[in-house]
Amino acid sequence: MPTPHLPFVSILLPIRDETDTIERCLAAVLAQDYPLERLEVLIADGMSADGTRAQLEAVSVAHPHVQVFDNPGQIVSTGLNLLTCEAHGDVLIRVDGHCAIAPDYVRNCVRRLAQDQVDVVGGPMRSIGETFVSENISVATSSRFGVGYSVFRTETGVTRQVDTVPFPALTREMIAQVGLYDEELVRDQDDEHNYRIRKAGGVVLLADEVRSDYYSRSSLCTLWRQYFGYGFWKVRVMQKHPRQMRPRQFVPFAFVLSLIVLTLWGLIVPGGWVPLAVFVGAYLLANLTASILTAAQRGWRYLPLLPLAYTTLHLSYGLGFLAGLVRFIHRWGDREGKVPELPEGWENLAGTR
Repeated sequence: MPTPHLPFVSILLPIRDETDTIERCLAAVLAQDYPLERLEVLIADGMSADGTRAQLEAVSVAHPHVQVFDNPGQIVSTGLNLLTCEAHGDVLIRVDGHCAIAPDYVRNCVRRLAQDQVDVVGGPMRSIGETFVSENISVATSSRFGVGYSVFRTETGVTRQVDTVPFPALTREMIAQVGLYDEELVRDQDDEHNYRIRKAGGVVLLADEVRSDYYSRSSLCTLWRQYFGYGFWKVRVMQKHPRQMRPRQFVPFAFVLSLIVLTLWGLIVPGGWVPLAVFVGAYLLANLTASILTAAQRGWRYLPLLPLAYTTLHLSYGLGFLAGLVRFIHRWGDREGKVPELPEGWENLAGTR
C-alpha cells in the first residue's frame, strides 16, 4: 500500500520512574517498520524523580517525531488522556514502560484494524523475568492457576474477539464515540475503557501476530503492590459496569473471605479450626499440584518459588478487592467516574502532525 494512504499512527506512552526499563521500551518503539513520516511518539512523564526524564529528553532531541509532556496527575489514566488530546493519529496505540513491542507491532495493528474492521486490536503478551525471582513471577502470571483464563497472558496461536487486550491499538472514531479514560482509576483503566467500547458496539480483537514482551516485577513485594491495586480498583470498575466482571475475578476475593470467616469461626467455636485446616490444606495441595505441573513444562528450577508466587497473586488481589469494597462502600450506584471531555475540534487533528 502506498505510504500516503497508510493511517497516521500515534504511539502513547505514559510512564513514571522507569529508568531501568525505558531505554529498552523506547528502542522497541523506535525500531518499528512502519513509515516514519506516518508515525509520532508521545510520552507523558508522571514527574519522574529517578533520572527517567533526562533519558526521555535525550531521545526526543535525537528523534524529532518523539515529544515529551508533563503528566502532573502522575497516573496512567491522566497520562493517556493528556496524550490522546495531543495525538494526531487516525490510530492510537498505548504502550507501557515495562513492555517491548515487536518491530512489526504497529504495522500488524493497522492491518488488522482495516482487514477485520474492528475497533481495538492487541495481542498475546509474553512475560519475561530478568532475575530468578522475576522469572518465577513471569511463569506464575502466565498460568491459569495464577491469573485465571486471561487469554492474552496464557495463550498463543489464537486470533479471536476478547474482552480486553494489553497495549491496545484503537481507532480515532471509536475514541471520539466512547471518550477518554476514567481518571479515577489508578489501575484497570484499560478494562473499563474496553468495556465501554464493547458496550457501544465496538469489537476488541486479540491477534496472534501482534506480539509484545512484558518484563515482570522484580520482587514479590512489588508483585503484591501491583495485584493489590488490580483488586482494589476492580471494585470501582464493578460498581460502574457490573456486567464487565467475570467469575475468575471473584475467585481471589472468595478465597480471602473464606480464610477470614473460617479463622473467626475457629476463634469462636470449639473445634472450629478443623474447617480452616481442611480449607488451607486443600489450597496448599492445589497450589503444589499446579506448581509441579507448571514446573514440569517450564523448568524444575521454578518449583521452589512458584507456590509462593501463586500465593502472592491470590492473596494480594483478594485483599485488594476486599479493601476496595470497604473503601468504596458508599459508591454503589455511582457510575460516573472521572472521564474528561475531549477538546473541541479534536476530530480535526487526525492525520496531521
